Amino acid sequence: MNVAVGVDLGGTNTILGVVNSQGDILFKKTVSTNQFKQPDDWVNWVAQTINEYRLDNAEYLIEGVGIGAPNGNIRTGHIAFAPNLIWQGEVPLADMVKRATKLPVVLTNDANAAALGEMLFGVARGLKDFLYITLGTGLGSGVVCNGEMVYGHDGFAGEVGHMTLIPGGRLCACGRLGCVEAYCSATAIRQTYLDCAGSHSSIDAKVISEWARAGDEAAKLAFSQTGEWLGLALANCVAVTSPEKIILFGGLAQAGDLLLEPTRKSFEINLLKIYEINSHYLSQLSDNDAAILER
Repeated sequence: MNVAVGVDLGGTNTILGVVNSQGDILFKKTVSTNQFKQPDDWVNWVAQTINEYRLDNAEYLIEGVGIGAPNGNIRTGHIAFAPNLIWQGEVPLADMVKRATKLPVVLTNDANAAALGEMLFGVARGLKDFLYITLGTGLGSGVVCNGEMVYGHDGFAGEVGHMTLIPGGRLCACGRLGCVEAYCSATAIRQTYLDCAGSHSSIDAKVISEWARAGDEAAKLAFSQTGEWLGLALANCVAVTSPEKIILFGGLAQAGDLLLEPTRKSFEINLLKIYEINSHYLSQLSDNDAAILER
């Protein structure tokens, strides 16, 4: 049986999966990305994991490797100055993995990879025009128009997370001020909560979600403000691409109506009235699976 390897390289974790043509994940392994101080170390782990799988599963023929990575460029196969990775500069990751595994390798932006996985096996099946938003460590996005992923002339199109939301606002990991990502991500909601609570404690988005459901006013306000910002950003995107649907994915999206209700409200207030969009669907795929299902 022919299979493919999908690798989701995230700012926190890396997930490697072996996938068949029906979208069944036959094998999956997760590791902390930050333990690999150099790209070579990460590539060696990928190659070793693939080789171990081959030894134990000789009946499967691996056709190639697909990698989704922050600031991954499908045109060059490079990761370029990814703000949420500890590796610096431009990394020719596709060529590095190809040399180590002796397999064909394709690398693209992690949100684009997840959007393609959703087109194949999730709620975006059959859609020709949609916007895919990943709400994790940062805010990633994939823009699909007329059934094709939008890459732009240089491979970097569709960076919703780095549109300016609030001029002169919070410092984003990219080095600019006021980006959408700095207000609408799992990392950002922590800062919003601390601002609302007047606290400096250590907390993450999952705990904020739990506290909001338990009635914590600062936690509820953090979600309300995050949804207000996200709805505005998405309404602006619709004016450019006019998608059929907007699909939300990632850990922060799993907060459900805590985030979706204020997002919908803000979206409807800010949306130009000529647009009608059946929007804000949660991904049907596991938070860990969408990007590795892109082949």
